[in-house]
Amino acid sequence: MRNLIQIQHYDSPYGNLTIGSYGDRLCLCDWTFRKQRELIDNRIQNGLKACYEEQSSDKIKEAIFQLEEYFNKKRTVFDIPFLFVGTNFQKKVWEMLLEIPYGTTETYGGISARMHNSKAVRAVAAANGANAISIFVPCHRIIGSNKQLTGYAGGLSAKKKLLELEFSSKNPYLDLF
Repeated sequence: MRNLIQIQHYDSPYGNLTIGSYGDRLCLCDWTFRKQRELIDNRIQNGLKACYEEQSSDKIKEAIFQLEEYFNKKRTVFDIPFLFVGTNFQKKVWEMLLEIPYGTTETYGGISARMHNSKAVRAVAAANGANAISIFVPCHRIIGSNKQLTGYAGGLSAKKKLLELEFSSKNPYLDLF
């Protein structure tokens, strides 16, 4: 018998998310209809040697509760344990995304510089795009070096709305989007 990754679909205010837990950790919170859906799902299932089963879990319920608080502007920090499935480089990038505070943005170049590898901009961008724990691991806070919105698995409209949720109307970045 294979191990199970419990998954549930959640209709957020910004689009449908697939949320998954493995054991006592969140391993998936991703846009259901993204372009890389099959690639992400295969990476997670193969990496954990597990298959998806549609059912809820305590971690999924907690994730949805925390997301709803976030969407209602009652939460700025998440406190749910994650299980990253990816390469060591991807995991390092995802850990760095967790350091970007609520209501702020960063660039791929900024992350590369913090990793002490200014030439890794494209690799950082690819790792950012492979993030399977969206919103909790805030890849939506990454913008282009020109301060413009860049690609996002949930679509640029969702990215803009998430940033607007986090920023006050006085934030200078919002005028650029």
